Amino acid sequence: MVEQVKENLIIRRETHLDQLADKLKEERVRRVIEPILTGDLYEGMLRADDIEYVKDLGLITQAPNGEISISNRIYQEIIPRQLSWESQSGMALKQAWFIDDDGRLNISKLIGEFQQFFREHSESWIERFQYKEAGPQILLQAFLQRIVNGGGQIDREYGLGRTRTDLYVRWPLQDGTVQRIIIELKILYKSREQTIEDGMKQVCKYADRCGADEAHIIVFDRRPEVSWDKKIFQDTRICIGSEDKMNQCSVKIWGM
Repeated sequence: MVEQVKENLIIRRETHLDQLADKLKEERVRRVIEPILTGDLYEGMLRADDIEYVKDLGLITQAPNGEISISNRIYQEIIPRQLSWESQSGMALKQAWFIDDDGRLNISKLIGEFQQFFREHSESWIERFQYKEAGPQILLQAFLQRIVNGGGQIDREYGLGRTRTDLYVRWPLQDGTVQRIIIELKILYKSREQTIEDGMKQVCKYADRCGADEAHIIVFDRRPEVSWDKKIFQDTRICIGSEDKMNQCSVKIWGM
């Protein structure tokens, strides 16, 4: 019931949430929110006056140790959805393509479709975004939201300085159980192998905590000098649960 109320507030675009859209367009707000969405400081130190301004707006909180995070779970969801609103409206996606006969969400098929979509259209789509550094994450979340809106839920976790964004997809099944999927988004800053190794440590821990059925890591390579043939790849690796060494989880790696 709480989840449904949250969704109703977002869909109805209550006045308070609608005003948030205008605030997100401000440059001093972007300078704080965008590094949180990408999980990394890519422009150097944040400005203290920008942080105070965005705190006063109620968009972020700051812990005693200085760590910054989006202030509540509704904002964690509404901010990327607001930033990707036009993208969601422009994507002609049919949910039935990604639902198996048993009612499970075929997330591999969905990510594979996005991989091709990103290769063909990412440059033109991301160019429309004010938050260009967070463009890959925003575009993927817009893609997922169009599909999951049919009955599933996406929880988002951000962490400034953690170099990742975590998506936790929950999809209700016909037998009353829930399909749980972890998707970790990473921007390639180091070598590909090091980025994957870091992602494996993070996603295995998160999947173990959530009891996920499957886990995926998506690595975005933003380097313009690298060809798409080299950026696009798929791989599968095994991670072992932290508590039960026999609890192995297969992790699919997607490059784009």
